[in-house]
Amino acid sequence: MSFFSHKKNSDYLNILEMIPFRIYSHETADNGMVSVLIPRFHNKILAKIFNSLVRDPFVRVKFDNFGSSAWLEIDGQKNVYTISKNLLQKHGEKIQPVNERVSKFLNQLYIYKFINFNEMKGQE
Repeated sequence: MSFFSHKKNSDYLNILEMIPFRIYSHETADNGMVSVLIPRFHNKILAKIFNSLVRDPFVRVKFDNFGSSAWLEIDGQKNVYTISKNLLQKHGEKIQPVNERVSKFLNQLYIYKFINFNEMKGQE
């Protein structure tokens, strides 16, 4: 697994060694499913004006069982390899191939700016 670093075209990082951290907060339902809370307005002035007009200041992005488990494992301390190992322990063989699935999921979260990696701060 390698993760492309945006800093240099020839620079690759091993995603399994990287440590992801969440950018947004979340809610956990009674059934354990996670909804990530994305602010409707990122501009503070717009948020102040329009949040009183909308019912909910957040857009909720709901994850399935696997996504919820992976999101809850992201704590800014564990590397991707440890997260994968924990998910394999929790979900068993139905999550195989675990490293590829977790890497692809985290890459999507990174693309949509739900997470970042400690190793990549300041490289964007």
